[in-house]
Amino acid sequence: MYSDVSIAGDPLALPHLLPPVPQHPATVAEFAGLARSIAADHGRWAPLVRYDATTRWYARLQTGPGYEVWLLSWLPGQSSGLHDHGGSSGVLTVLRGALRERALGSHGETVRGLAGGGQRAFAPGYVHEVVNDSLEPAVSLHVYFPGLTEMTPHACTSPARAAAEVPARSAR
Repeated sequence: MYSDVSIAGDPLALPHLLPPVPQHPATVAEFAGLARSIAADHGRWAPLVRYDATTRWYARLQTGPGYEVWLLSWLPGQSSGLHDHGGSSGVLTVLRGALRERALGSHGETVRGLAGGGQRAFAPGYVHEVVNDSLEPAVSLHVYFPGLTEMTPHACTSPARAAAEVPARSAR
């Protein structure tokens, strides 16, 4: 008696019969969904969190083709400083606590609060500062696509100066 495997062969040995594996999420919504799914898995990220009194703590949590995921912690008063992410887009998700984001754009300055579960997506060249101005520690998840290769610090606080300035590029 013949079996399907003896007739057709091992289906795992025939990759052309398998559906293609996606390289990575393809839209901002899919990257935001990736961040939400990681955020929901507390057992994956919560044991890794550390706090550093002198600087923000961060660790790369995951990489995939064309993207990477970072876990950051923020003690009260800690800030990213005003910066952009070079050619990377991103999704920022607050996992615990609350953060404040100040963004500079062609229409001026925007300030918004992000509480636990809050998300913010941004495109390449987006200039912002993230700060924990609460009294409690905070934890955030950052997905960058393509993977983060540079962060450009911006020293100015004026939107007009930010647009006119050509900053020096620096690696993370």
